[in-house]
Amino acid sequence: MEIKNAIQPLDLLVILLYILCVLGLGFWISFRKKESADYFLADRSLSWANIGFSIFGTNISPSFMLASCSVAYTSGMVAANFEWLAWIFLMLLAMVFVPHYLKTKISTMPEFMEHRFDEKSRMFLSYYALFTTVILWLGGSLYSGGLLLSQITGWPLWISLTALMALATSFTITGGLAAVVYTDTFQSILMISASAALTIIAYFKSGGYHGILQAVPADYWQLFRPAHDATFPWPAIMLGYPVLAIWFWCTDQTIVQRVLGARDIREGQKGALLAAFLKILPPLIFFMPGILCFVLFPNLENPDTAYMTLITSLLPAGMIGLIIAVLIAATISTVDSALNSFSTIFTLDIYCKKLRPHAPAQEIRWIGRLMTLLIAVLTVFIALSMSSTGRDLFNLLQAIIAFFAPPMAAVFLIGVLWRRATAQAAFVTLAAGSLLSLTVGACQFMGWPTVGFWPHYLLLSFYLFVTLSGFIVIVSLLTQKGNPPSKLPTLKETYQTGAGMGKIWTAWGMLASIMMVIYFLFN
Repeated sequence: MEIKNAIQPLDLLVILLYILCVLGLGFWISFRKKESADYFLADRSLSWANIGFSIFGTNISPSFMLASCSVAYTSGMVAANFEWLAWIFLMLLAMVFVPHYLKTKISTMPEFMEHRFDEKSRMFLSYYALFTTVILWLGGSLYSGGLLLSQITGWPLWISLTALMALATSFTITGGLAAVVYTDTFQSILMISASAALTIIAYFKSGGYHGILQAVPADYWQLFRPAHDATFPWPAIMLGYPVLAIWFWCTDQTIVQRVLGARDIREGQKGALLAAFLKILPPLIFFMPGILCFVLFPNLENPDTAYMTLITSLLPAGMIGLIIAVLIAATISTVDSALNSFSTIFTLDIYCKKLRPHAPAQEIRWIGRLMTLLIAVLTVFIALSMSSTGRDLFNLLQAIIAFFAPPMAAVFLIGVLWRRATAQAAFVTLAAGSLLSLTVGACQFMGWPTVGFWPHYLLLSFYLFVTLSGFIVIVSLLTQKGNPPSKLPTLKETYQTGAGMGKIWTAWGMLASIMMVIYFLFN
């Protein structure tokens, strides 16, 4: 849907003001940070508020915003499970993984693999992480944002992609993680405020509480669908989603790097806690507009246009510009985070580990900046190549995560919880498990040997996770001779630094109570 004709001068002024604000903030932070430690981990000085908002902003991309509204238009709130169940795994990140990550003072997830297992596992995960970052974070996010900007402005796609990448790269390449996190905080607040305003306007236009209840099918409010439901059966969500969530929230570099830059363990834990509280909001400000659009415009030919339909039909001049700024912010907050994560892994895990182990700090910093620039240029071409596949690519990318996740989730979870898991078992599980998972995923997507042969992709992800978990345990038991238990600190040892655990657990208990009430109301 093109809305360039709906843009007024006031909207352009709002968009320009947003760009000036984000660039000003990004460069202000950039010029304050000069050392290599600052570039990759913000000198481990991040506060809980910046961590929480940055995790939230990184997670929200344009494709997420549009897909959330679209799926709610056609199916209601059932997909909100992917948001409202995330708190459990953010709690796992905060209370199980963060103490290990920060106690060992790692900079990347591959480095943690070496601390826990060996260098072979580290190098495998380094290349694996670079690949997933380019495909799942950079290419898809930039393409969706560029496509939207092209539709809004009438610019050719390549100009839209280049403009967004230039904006995201400008302060990322100079300021590193610190610039990314602070701009993410600003953009997250903007996304929440503007999306909440759109939801409130649509709510009153829809006739309020009673009008909405009368117009919306009853099953739109169900969070759990029957086991025979083709799209979102409850067993698939309850069994498969945790596998995706362990990988995404607890082990993916793009998400976890914010926590690695925390001042200490408590700040990292509180940052993950804030992100978990913020995850209450997406179903209310991104999914709910889809249902409200169903009430107001029940005959849309393409549900993917639901979000844009609300914008062009309900918002006055100025507000349209604000929402466009939000869509740009969603692109930049995801892309800049992925750029920084890619640069960090390449520089620290490949360049410094294999090519130049004794490189001086200034060289490391410049290599990080150069890699940020190179991968930014490459991502523009990747995003352009995606234009031939169409919008369905993003639904495809969501399913692909299910086949990237099982080996990572199994190795990280068992590696942290079981001290006798061996390096040999970890490497074989990572290598063979990734090959198995991606092969199964390719067969399922292509419908081989026959269409309908495979179960739901979330169930497949769960079956693969269980298989690989059993595999790493068996191989560990067979290879324990001559392999001493891990030297990784126990969870009890990591908790012996500092106080305040009672307050953090109390806050998690409050969040659990809130989520129980939400699920009770919707079911």
